[in-house]
Amino acid sequence: MTNSPWSHQRSASVADDVDFEIKGQELQFLEIELDPGESAVAEAGSFVWKDASVQMTTVFGDGSGDAGGGFMGKLLGAGKRLVTGESLFTTVFTHTGSGKARVAFASPTPGSILPLNLGQLGGSLICQKDSFLAAARGVSIGVHFQKRVMTGLFGGEGFIMQRLDGDGWVFVQMGGTLVERELKAGEELHVDTGCLAAYTPGVDFDLVTAGGVRSVLFGGEGLFFARLRGPGKVWIQSLPFSRLAGRMLQAAQGGGGNRGEGSILGQIGNLIDGN
Repeated sequence: MTNSPWSHQRSASVADDVDFEIKGQELQFLEIELDPGESAVAEAGSFVWKDASVQMTTVFGDGSGDAGGGFMGKLLGAGKRLVTGESLFTTVFTHTGSGKARVAFASPTPGSILPLNLGQLGGSLICQKDSFLAAARGVSIGVHFQKRVMTGLFGGEGFIMQRLDGDGWVFVQMGGTLVERELKAGEELHVDTGCLAAYTPGVDFDLVTAGGVRSVLFGGEGLFFARLRGPGKVWIQSLPFSRLAGRMLQAAQGGGGNRGEGSILGQIGNLIDGN
Protein backbone atom coordinates (compact mmCIF):
# COMPACT_ATOMS: atom_id res chain seq x y z
CA MET A 1 0.00 0.00 0.00
CA THR A 2 1.32 3.50 -0.76
CA ASN A 3 2.20 5.89 2.03
CA SER A 4 -0.14 8.73 2.97
CA PRO A 5 -0.59 11.03 6.00
CA TRP A 6 -3.21 8.52 7.23
CA SER A 7 -1.70 5.11 6.75
CA HIS A 8 -0.45 2.31 8.98
CA GLN A 9 1.45 -0.96 8.59
CA ARG A 10 0.71 -3.70 11.10
CA SER A 11 3.08 -4.85 13.83
CA ALA A 12 3.71 -8.58 13.74
CA SER A 13 3.64 -8.70 17.55
CA VAL A 14 0.09 -7.32 17.84
CA ALA A 15 -2.91 -9.50 17.02
CA ASP A 16 -5.49 -8.23 14.52
CA ASP A 17 -3.47 -5.08 13.90
CA VAL A 18 -4.76 -4.28 10.42
CA ASP A 19 -3.01 -2.24 7.75
CA PHE A 20 -4.99 0.69 6.37
CA GLU A 21 -4.87 3.82 4.24
CA ILE A 22 -7.29 6.73 4.03
CA LYS A 23 -7.54 8.24 0.56
CA GLY A 24 -8.96 11.51 -0.69
CA GLN A 25 -9.44 14.91 0.86
CA GLU A 26 -13.02 16.16 1.38
CA LEU A 27 -14.73 12.95 0.20
CA GLN A 28 -12.56 10.28 1.75
CA PHE A 29 -12.68 6.52 1.76
CA LEU A 30 -10.92 3.96 3.91
CA GLU A 31 -8.95 1.02 2.49
CA ILE A 32 -8.09 -1.82 4.90
CA GLU A 33 -5.57 -4.53 4.03
CA LEU A 34 -6.19 -7.90 5.66
CA ASP A 35 -3.93 -10.88 6.27
CA PRO A 36 -5.46 -14.39 6.08
CA GLY A 37 -7.93 -14.83 8.92
CA GLU A 38 -8.10 -11.12 9.81
CA SER A 39 -11.45 -9.34 9.91
CA ALA A 40 -12.79 -5.81 9.80
CA VAL A 41 -16.19 -4.73 11.11
CA ALA A 42 -18.08 -1.95 9.34
CA GLU A 43 -21.31 -0.01 9.66
CA ALA A 44 -24.08 -1.27 7.37
CA GLY A 45 -24.14 0.66 4.09
CA SER A 46 -20.53 1.89 4.19
CA PHE A 47 -19.07 -0.81 1.91
CA VAL A 48 -17.44 0.32 -1.37
CA TRP A 49 -15.45 -2.63 -2.79
CA LYS A 50 -13.49 -5.74 -1.80
CA ASP A 51 -11.25 -8.45 -3.19
CA ALA A 52 -12.99 -11.73 -3.99
CA SER A 53 -11.26 -13.61 -1.15
CA VAL A 54 -12.86 -11.33 1.46
CA GLN A 55 -16.08 -12.92 2.70
CA MET A 56 -18.90 -10.70 3.92
CA THR A 57 -21.17 -11.73 6.81
CA THR A 58 -23.95 -9.69 8.40
CA VAL A 59 -24.18 -10.14 12.17
CA PHE A 60 -26.58 -9.06 14.89
CA GLY A 61 -24.97 -6.43 17.13
CA ASP A 62 -21.54 -4.84 16.82
CA GLY A 63 -19.63 -7.92 15.66
CA SER A 64 -17.04 -7.51 18.41
CA GLY A 65 -17.11 -11.21 19.25
CA ASP A 66 -17.42 -10.37 22.95
CA ALA A 67 -21.18 -10.42 23.45
CA GLY A 68 -21.37 -12.67 26.49
CA GLY A 69 -24.65 -14.18 27.60
CA GLY A 70 -25.60 -15.81 24.30
CA PHE A 71 -28.63 -14.40 22.57
CA MET A 72 -29.44 -11.96 25.39
CA GLY A 73 -25.92 -10.58 25.24
CA LYS A 74 -26.21 -10.02 21.50
CA LEU A 75 -29.64 -8.45 21.96
CA LEU A 76 -28.26 -6.03 24.54
CA GLY A 77 -25.39 -5.09 22.23
CA ALA A 78 -27.77 -4.48 19.34
CA GLY A 79 -30.00 -2.39 21.60
CA LYS A 80 -27.06 -0.17 22.50
CA ARG A 81 -26.38 0.40 18.82
CA LEU A 82 -30.01 1.24 18.18
CA VAL A 83 -30.19 4.02 20.79
CA THR A 84 -27.02 5.63 19.36
CA GLY A 85 -28.60 5.87 15.91
CA GLU A 86 -26.84 2.90 14.34
CA SER A 87 -28.31 -0.14 12.61
CA LEU A 88 -29.12 -3.31 14.55
CA PHE A 89 -26.69 -5.12 12.26
CA THR A 90 -23.04 -4.75 11.31
CA THR A 91 -21.07 -6.38 8.55
CA VAL A 92 -17.93 -8.46 9.16
CA PHE A 93 -15.39 -8.79 6.33
CA THR A 94 -12.97 -11.72 6.75
CA HIS A 95 -10.05 -12.64 4.50
CA THR A 96 -10.43 -16.37 3.84
CA GLY A 97 -7.76 -16.76 1.15
CA SER A 98 -4.00 -16.46 1.02
CA GLY A 99 -1.71 -13.46 0.71
CA LYS A 100 -3.11 -9.96 1.12
CA ALA A 101 -6.66 -8.78 0.43
CA ARG A 102 -8.32 -5.40 0.63
CA VAL A 103 -11.73 -3.99 1.47
CA ALA A 104 -12.83 -0.36 1.27
CA PHE A 105 -15.44 1.75 3.07
CA ALA A 106 -16.65 5.33 2.63
CA SER A 107 -18.27 7.93 4.82
CA PRO A 108 -21.85 8.87 3.78
CA THR A 109 -21.19 12.59 4.35
CA PRO A 110 -18.43 15.06 3.34
CA GLY A 111 -15.71 15.35 5.92
CA SER A 112 -12.83 13.42 7.43
CA ILE A 113 -12.22 9.83 8.46
CA LEU A 114 -10.20 9.71 11.67
CA PRO A 115 -8.13 6.60 12.51
CA LEU A 116 -7.58 6.01 16.23
CA ASN A 117 -5.80 3.24 18.09
CA LEU A 118 -7.90 2.67 21.22
CA GLY A 119 -5.01 0.88 22.87
CA GLN A 120 -3.07 4.16 22.82
CA LEU A 121 -6.03 6.11 24.25
CA GLY A 122 -6.60 4.04 27.37
CA GLY A 123 -9.03 1.66 25.66
CA SER A 124 -12.06 3.97 25.27
CA LEU A 125 -13.36 6.86 23.20
CA ILE A 126 -16.56 8.91 23.53
CA CYS A 127 -17.86 10.39 20.29
CA GLN A 128 -20.93 11.83 18.61
CA LYS A 129 -23.74 9.54 17.48
CA ASP A 130 -23.47 8.01 14.00
CA SER A 131 -19.70 8.54 13.93
CA PHE A 132 -18.60 4.88 13.79
CA LEU A 133 -17.51 3.77 10.31
CA ALA A 134 -15.33 0.67 10.71
CA ALA A 135 -12.94 -1.06 13.08
CA ALA A 136 -10.67 -4.02 13.52
CA ARG A 137 -12.47 -7.05 14.90
CA GLY A 138 -12.81 -6.87 18.68
CA VAL A 139 -13.88 -3.23 19.10
CA SER A 140 -17.14 -2.87 21.04
CA ILE A 141 -19.71 -0.16 20.26
CA GLY A 142 -21.62 0.97 23.34
CA VAL A 143 -23.49 3.87 24.90
CA HIS A 144 -22.31 6.83 26.95
CA PHE A 145 -25.00 8.67 28.93
CA GLN A 146 -24.62 12.32 29.84
CA LYS A 147 -25.16 12.53 33.60
CA ARG A 148 -25.71 16.30 33.74
CA VAL A 149 -29.24 17.34 32.74
CA MET A 150 -28.19 20.67 31.21
CA THR A 151 -25.44 19.02 29.18
CA GLY A 152 -27.90 16.45 27.86
CA LEU A 153 -30.46 19.08 26.91
CA PHE A 154 -28.19 21.74 25.40
CA GLY A 155 -24.87 20.01 24.75
CA GLY A 156 -25.52 19.45 21.06
CA GLU A 157 -25.37 15.63 21.27
CA GLY A 158 -28.32 14.90 23.57
CA PHE A 159 -28.13 12.55 26.53
CA ILE A 160 -26.72 9.64 24.53
CA MET A 161 -23.34 9.45 22.78
CA GLN A 162 -21.32 6.57 21.35
CA ARG A 163 -18.65 4.82 23.40
CA LEU A 164 -16.03 2.71 21.62
CA ASP A 165 -14.04 0.23 23.71
CA GLY A 166 -11.19 -2.10 22.82
CA ASP A 167 -7.49 -2.15 22.04
CA GLY A 168 -7.50 -2.04 18.23
CA TRP A 169 -7.96 0.43 15.41
CA VAL A 170 -11.27 2.22 15.00
CA PHE A 171 -12.28 4.62 12.22
CA VAL A 172 -14.78 7.40 12.91
CA GLN A 173 -16.31 9.89 10.48
CA MET A 174 -16.43 13.59 11.28
CA GLY A 175 -17.66 16.70 9.45
CA GLY A 176 -15.31 19.09 7.69
CA THR A 177 -11.72 19.38 8.91
CA LEU A 178 -10.56 17.87 12.20
CA VAL A 179 -8.37 19.39 14.89
CA GLU A 180 -6.88 17.40 17.77
CA ARG A 181 -6.19 19.12 21.08
CA GLU A 182 -4.53 17.57 24.11
CA LEU A 183 -5.60 19.25 27.34
CA LYS A 184 -3.48 19.24 30.46
CA ALA A 185 -5.01 18.70 33.88
CA GLY A 186 -7.30 21.64 34.63
CA GLU A 187 -6.88 23.20 31.16
CA GLU A 188 -10.19 24.36 29.63
CA LEU A 189 -11.36 24.66 26.05
CA HIS A 190 -14.66 26.22 24.89
CA VAL A 191 -16.15 24.71 21.72
CA ASP A 192 -19.38 25.22 19.80
CA THR A 193 -21.66 22.42 21.00
CA GLY A 194 -22.11 21.02 17.49
CA CYS A 195 -18.38 21.01 16.72
CA LEU A 196 -17.40 18.62 19.49
CA ALA A 197 -16.59 15.37 17.65
CA ALA A 198 -14.94 13.11 20.25
CA TYR A 199 -13.01 13.06 23.50
CA THR A 200 -11.31 10.62 25.84
CA PRO A 201 -13.18 9.62 29.03
CA GLY A 202 -10.82 11.61 31.28
CA VAL A 203 -12.11 14.91 29.83
CA ASP A 204 -14.88 16.61 31.81
CA PHE A 205 -17.69 17.76 29.46
CA ASP A 206 -19.94 20.53 30.75
CA LEU A 207 -21.56 23.74 29.50
CA VAL A 208 -20.75 27.41 29.95
CA THR A 209 -22.95 30.35 28.91
CA ALA A 210 -22.08 32.00 25.61
CA GLY A 211 -21.98 35.47 27.17
CA GLY A 212 -24.31 38.26 28.12
CA VAL A 213 -27.87 38.84 26.91
CA ARG A 214 -26.69 40.68 23.79
CA SER A 215 -24.39 37.82 22.77
CA VAL A 216 -27.12 35.23 23.37
CA LEU A 217 -29.76 37.12 21.37
CA PHE A 218 -27.67 38.45 18.50
CA GLY A 219 -24.40 36.51 18.46
CA GLY A 220 -25.81 33.57 16.52
CA GLU A 221 -23.92 31.03 18.65
CA GLY A 222 -26.74 29.79 20.88
CA LEU A 223 -27.03 29.84 24.65
CA PHE A 224 -24.05 27.67 25.59
CA PHE A 225 -20.57 26.57 24.64
CA ALA A 226 -19.22 23.11 25.41
CA ARG A 227 -16.65 23.44 28.20
CA LEU A 228 -14.00 20.74 28.06
CA ARG A 229 -11.60 20.39 30.96
CA GLY A 230 -8.51 18.16 30.89
CA PRO A 231 -6.67 15.95 31.21
CA GLY A 232 -7.30 14.17 27.93
CA LYS A 233 -7.64 14.53 24.18
CA VAL A 234 -10.39 16.34 22.28
CA TRP A 235 -11.26 16.23 18.56
CA ILE A 236 -13.08 19.20 17.02
CA GLN A 237 -14.90 19.16 13.67
CA SER A 238 -15.22 22.32 11.58
CA LEU A 239 -18.52 21.47 9.86
CA PRO A 240 -21.07 19.27 11.68
CA PHE A 241 -23.39 17.54 9.22
CA SER A 242 -26.43 19.04 10.98
CA ARG A 243 -25.10 22.52 10.19
CA LEU A 244 -24.42 21.58 6.56
CA ALA A 245 -27.91 20.07 6.22
CA GLY A 246 -29.46 23.21 7.70
CA ARG A 247 -27.69 25.43 5.18
CA MET A 248 -28.72 23.16 2.30
CA LEU A 249 -32.33 23.17 3.47
CA GLN A 250 -32.27 26.94 3.77
CA ALA A 251 -30.88 27.29 0.25
CA ALA A 252 -33.46 24.83 -1.14
CA GLN A 253 -36.24 26.89 0.40
CA GLY A 254 -34.88 30.03 -1.24
CA GLY A 255 -33.57 31.51 1.97
CA GLY A 256 -30.12 32.32 0.69
CA GLY A 257 -27.51 33.33 3.22
CA ASN A 258 -27.62 36.20 5.67
CA ARG A 259 -25.21 37.43 8.26
CA GLY A 260 -26.43 36.73 11.73
CA GLU A 261 -28.65 33.96 10.42
CA GLY A 262 -28.34 32.07 13.72
CA SER A 263 -29.74 35.00 15.69
CA ILE A 264 -32.84 37.19 15.76
CA LEU A 265 -31.19 39.38 13.10
CA GLY A 266 -31.41 36.47 10.68
CA GLN A 267 -35.20 36.68 10.63
CA ILE A 268 -35.04 40.45 10.04
CA GLY A 269 -32.63 39.83 7.16
CA ASN A 270 -35.12 37.43 5.60
CA LEU A 271 -37.81 40.10 5.66
CA ILE A 272 -35.50 42.65 4.06
CA ASP A 273 -34.50 40.22 1.31
CA GLY A 274 -38.14 39.33 0.63
CA ASN A 275 -37.76 35.79 2.00
